[in-house]
Amino acid sequence: MGRVFGNASRSGRCMIPNRKLGKSSLEISALGLGCWQFSKGSGIVGKYWSALDDQVITDIIRTSLEGGINWFDTAEAYGKGESEKVLARVLNELDKEDEKALVATKWWPLFRGATSITSTIDQRLACLQNRTIHLYQIHQPFSFSSISKQMKAMAELVQQGKVVTVGVSNFNAKQMREAHQVLAEYDIPLVSNQMKYSLLDRKIEQNGVMEAAKELGITIIAYSPLEQGLLTGKFHKNPELLQASSRIRRLTNRKKLNNLSQTQPLIDTLEEIADQYQVSASQVALNWLITNHGDTVVAIPGATKVQHAKDNVGTLTFTLSEDERGQIDQASKQVLGI
Repeated sequence: MGRVFGNASRSGRCMIPNRKLGKSSLEISALGLGCWQFSKGSGIVGKYWSALDDQVITDIIRTSLEGGINWFDTAEAYGKGESEKVLARVLNELDKEDEKALVATKWWPLFRGATSITSTIDQRLACLQNRTIHLYQIHQPFSFSSISKQMKAMAELVQQGKVVTVGVSNFNAKQMREAHQVLAEYDIPLVSNQMKYSLLDRKIEQNGVMEAAKELGITIIAYSPLEQGLLTGKFHKNPELLQASSRIRRLTNRKKLNNLSQTQPLIDTLEEIADQYQVSASQVALNWLITNHGDTVVAIPGATKVQHAKDNVGTLTFTLSEDERGQIDQASKQVLGI
């Protein structure tokens, strides 16, 4: 599993093992590293983050690998391929073989049709310096082509050996079931659906997505698992930090950031449990996310500092008890009013 950075588990607790990606043969760590922040500030989507120093990026990726994370989630839209390029460069510099550093990336569907999936795959491979694409995902369910045509194009890429597995992102339960059904005609599983999911956003538990994932054996990849840092408790301790966030990030999370007192009870519960394990509130929040539904949910927190990466990997060093998960579940539901 790799080195543990300072956050030792409480006596009797176990390291979180790797798990299967959907019904594929790939084994992934319960946490991956989200790589949106490696966009170098390029493109409309990439401007969400400031450009990071190359050495910082290298150290973040190295720390993640040494801590047991074995896969990285990027996308065509992240800096128009800049994130893919940076990730590939660093993995090659670190001399990481394909099977020890799995790559997940995404096709951007907006204003495009399914033919673009096959016609642009060589661009994705070029940006990734021909590293293996272990998971190729449809980034959004909005395209000029039907889901059926998109899945047929993805199946073609698998058959050609251009990608290993197929996933989707932001698909509702009906769309996910349709994608699964089309791929099944080619004996190819839909292995994942990447969705926004956290202790402060549990819509997928209520709209059928989680239920369908469990029924079909599809992995849920949780993005924004810490609500852009809100679940770390740092803004609750020091609200002035909000002003240091980018304007677009403040606008995106305006409602939640303006109601810190409402979410304080959940932060208090996370911190109380964190003290018992000598870990952080964010590690407890992530640990709940990747254990509360068995092996169904994995998460992709990002990292803009090496310390963030160390915090991420510390999540894998302990396992919450059933009672502790229940306490967190109750506090989350009370805050959300569900």
